[in-house]
Amino acid sequence: MASRAPLPSAYETKRENLAAYFDGTARKAWIDLTSDAKVSGIRATVRAGRDEMRSTLMSWLPEDLRRCRVLDAGCGTGALSTLAACRGAEVTGVDIAGGLIDVARERSPGFIGHGKVTWHVGDMTDPALGAFDHVAAMDSLIHYDASDIVTTLARLGQRCASSMVFTFAPHTKMLGAMHKVGKFFPRSDRAPAIMPVNEDELRSALAQLPDWRIGRSHRVSSGFYTSQALELVKRG
Repeated sequence: MASRAPLPSAYETKRENLAAYFDGTARKAWIDLTSDAKVSGIRATVRAGRDEMRSTLMSWLPEDLRRCRVLDAGCGTGALSTLAACRGAEVTGVDIAGGLIDVARERSPGFIGHGKVTWHVGDMTDPALGAFDHVAAMDSLIHYDASDIVTTLARLGQRCASSMVFTFAPHTKMLGAMHKVGKFFPRSDRAPAIMPVNEDELRSALAQLPDWRIGRSHRVSSGFYTSQALELVKRG
């Protein structure tokens, strides 16, 4: 009797659902959201929040990134990757959604100074992507629970030399209620569930990573967008 194939892990199942979502029904909405196209009032608040969050994460990275390798983990349409490359970084932008990577390639400027970006479709934790000085994961872990977030960061941390900056969805009354009814967006554009995470529990779990310490923290709340940034710094 042939052996059964192993069941996919919860992480892998969620990853594939996200790829299908961003390459399918949400592709046009996310292209508009990450451009300067006119969007609805709700999405305008999300766009403003994402812009503020991106600026926050970039402010936590060195101003001079020459001779640094940066992983943009879950790069989407590539805005953060381009900003890091403009500071001189050698950037690897990776996303599970091939359609978003196509957009990132199209939007990538022809000249980025001393930096460069290489785009990849696949899993952000793939060891084949190589080693990095810094990792940024903006809103790419918000669909995972605390356990999967910590596991993902532990894997990324094995190939990161200096810092990891990332975001999660903090558990608030509003996000908790939204999560229960599944109404982050109108029904036709509904994303896979965003997972509100208890910050204290996440911090406690992250404190168990032996090579890392928690650094700066910043929450962005802009209408329908709520996300919290955390910094992990490699212990000397």
